[in-house]
Amino acid sequence: MTNNYKKQLEEILNIAVNKDASDIHLTAGRPPILRISGHLTALPETPALTAQDTEAIAFSLLSEERKEQFISQRDIDLSFGYKDEARFRINIYRQLGQVSVALRHIPTKIRTIEELNLPQICHQFVKVSQGFFLVVGPSGQGKSTALAALIDEINHTRSDHIITIEDPIEYIFKEDKCVIDQREVGEDVQNFHRGLREVFRQDPDVIMIGEMRDPETISSAVTAAETGHLVLTTLHTNTAAQTIDRIIDSFPPYQQNQIRMQLAATLLGILSRRLIPSVKGGVINAVELMIVNSAIRNLIREGKVHQIDMVIETSSEEGMISLNRSLADLVNRGIISLESAEVYSTNVSELRMLLKK
Repeated sequence: MTNNYKKQLEEILNIAVNKDASDIHLTAGRPPILRISGHLTALPETPALTAQDTEAIAFSLLSEERKEQFISQRDIDLSFGYKDEARFRINIYRQLGQVSVALRHIPTKIRTIEELNLPQICHQFVKVSQGFFLVVGPSGQGKSTALAALIDEINHTRSDHIITIEDPIEYIFKEDKCVIDQREVGEDVQNFHRGLREVFRQDPDVIMIGEMRDPETISSAVTAAETGHLVLTTLHTNTAAQTIDRIIDSFPPYQQNQIRMQLAATLLGILSRRLIPSVKGGVINAVELMIVNSAIRNLIREGKVHQIDMVIETSSEEGMISLNRSLADLVNRGIISLESAEVYSTNVSELRMLLKK
């Protein structure tokens, strides 16, 4: 990459970091676009990028081996550290025959459970030595950030061996009480499934899986939780009940009963996050939290997952939180608008009933 392209990328990254942008989009025919507080904004007084610009910037981020991989696959994930100030999760892809780049800004500081406004009971999940805990939600809703907060609390409170398998590595953990090995798919390990197969020979106490993408990875993760490990991972689902259904439905019918039994035995809880625009600017956290108790274990075993929402709704004394109650609380406190709450609710009529009480 010529100095001009290098300087061009650095200027874009500097602006993104200074404006606390969550994402950067580089596409031929448009100026660089930032996502700030959930809204897309083109950089002012910046000319549109050419196809040559986007390709030169993209290829500057790739080794020769990864460049060949991109040319054959037409898209690739990677991470990139910038001047010890920030990290970016990057996806390079083709559209209309041209190269585009999407960069997700990952702050270098790992925020705590309190700083993320996660439920206080999350502290309890990182104290256990065995089980399966998921952070779920749509793309861009802070799943990786919440997972990093949980892992970092373990790092500061326990003397364990933590192994992460990520695609790509996002947050870099600074070892405190724990030994932490971070493995990146494509660089350090071939794929998630192979990484999980190998992990049992590496003496882990805690395993973090960046994302469960296939039945083989899910099966290995649940088995790891069964065999004495704490497993934390993410899934692109909206609710706790939907997450359990997605896991079970990813297996052929003859295996579903087995995975149902394994889930009922190992699952600790599911946290679902939404980042909602605040009326004062920025975003605020709304959550659904399912804590697995005997009632939920029975519903999973019996295939009555559709009844889980009712258990969550009626178990607030145990620390469970329904998404609608979280949204209603934010509306009542004047932190988010009713319109925003309705956009993120999975049951708008129930939300309106809660707000009328």
